[in-house]
Amino acid sequence: MAQKIAFIGLGVMGYPMAGHCQKAGHKVTVFNRTTQKANAWADEFSGDMALTPKLAARQANVILLCVGNDDDLRSVMLGEHGVLAGVNSGDIIVDHTTASAEVAREMALLCEKIGVGFLDAPVSGGQAGAENGQLTVMLGGGQTHYDIVEPVINCYAKFSQLLGDVGSGQLAKMMNQICIAGTVQGLAEAISFGQNAGLDCHAVIDVISKGAAQSWQMENRFDTMLAGKFDFGFAVDWMRKDLDIALNEAKRNGSTLPLTALVDQFYADVQKSGGGRWDTSSLLTRLKK
Repeated sequence: MAQKIAFIGLGVMGYPMAGHCQKAGHKVTVFNRTTQKANAWADEFSGDMALTPKLAARQANVILLCVGNDDDLRSVMLGEHGVLAGVNSGDIIVDHTTASAEVAREMALLCEKIGVGFLDAPVSGGQAGAENGQLTVMLGGGQTHYDIVEPVINCYAKFSQLLGDVGSGQLAKMMNQICIAGTVQGLAEAISFGQNAGLDCHAVIDVISKGAAQSWQMENRFDTMLAGKFDFGFAVDWMRKDLDIALNEAKRNGSTLPLTALVDQFYADVQKSGGGRWDTSSLLTRLKK
């Protein structure tokens, strides 16, 4: 069943995600702070664009957001030109931003007051996952709202799951990033060790990737790491933003994340060396110094 969709935020993730919705037969209106990009999307996908989040939301019953951080989310949601100024009772907002659980709950309360549904729904899979419609989506919110928007999410996701109340999606994404941080550091250390030992690391990875050491990072990044190429996927700047969210949440809930804190500082080293836009596998570079 076709939905009227507003998509707010056309970054490397949002642009193709909105495109998948339009190609699936939904009527999509987009908003982006850079109007030129919204116009380009409208031309490419034969969709519509709006000049404000409010105007985009006014034409939709499902509003999807994918912006940068807590402050960006508030900027497009609030105010006289924000999403909440344009929604109607019964609409559902799905926020794909990787943000704090705190801001998700804040937005959900505001939505509840005006009869609007809210789901926090961060994604995993990176730019390639967005372009190929193969994202994984972690959600928090109400089952009824999820059931309504699941067919829309399926336009760009291979898997989605409701994990609990609002905020649960963001907490799950924090767990995801904690796991990735440790995995990438381990892979970087292993490659550095193997090279220093004079091993054929391509051959070694071919063997150990068939056993317990196997990971998505190993299968998809070891080749580019060995080639010293780090212009693929999720940027260090974004990873540090995500790890900061996780570390702050850990302080609130009493968790101890020593490995995550350490890897976060290693990423700070990569930033200092000019690698803020390199992908997360660039942890290897600091071991080469």
